[in-house]
Amino acid sequence: MGFFSRLFQPRSDGLTAPSDWSSLPGGEASELVLFDEEAGRVMAQFDIDAAIVGHERWLPWLGSLLQGQRDERLRADVVADDRCSELGQWLHDSGRTALGHFPAFDMLMSRHRYFHQQAAVLIRHAEAGETAQAEQAYKRCQHASRQVVLLLRELQRGLPGARLQAAPPQRQP
Repeated sequence: MGFFSRLFQPRSDGLTAPSDWSSLPGGEASELVLFDEEAGRVMAQFDIDAAIVGHERWLPWLGSLLQGQRDERLRADVVADDRCSELGQWLHDSGRTALGHFPAFDMLMSRHRYFHQQAAVLIRHAEAGETAQAEQAYKRCQHASRQVVLLLRELQRGLPGARLQAAPPQRQP
């Protein structure tokens, strides 16, 4: 998971991340440090597990379109806006406050936005009866969704206190 730790490590000077990702940073591979009190407070109020579950509900819902089921709530013009989901609302508001200084935040936003764009493409193709194109858009949704979940889990793993739960007990010799 060193790849994500490189992305989640904020710069101490507040500037953007370096373009040279050829070497791994030292220290804990999944460490995410929230430096200020405000960011810690915001993150304490956000349930990442619930966000993951909520996001994962989209795929079966979209998959039902491929089976010929229609749902009036799945409108392409609404779904295309990544703020239509709870996760998207959080990312654009409190999430930006808490995580906006981390280089991976932009990646998480981008992957989430791409998921919603592809979901809208899927809906348009399904409504037009273009099954093959709808299936391709669904595959892109699946891929983007896995990336969003992976980024959220890496974020969760790096939160203060999460390492205490996830770390195996150390044996004494």
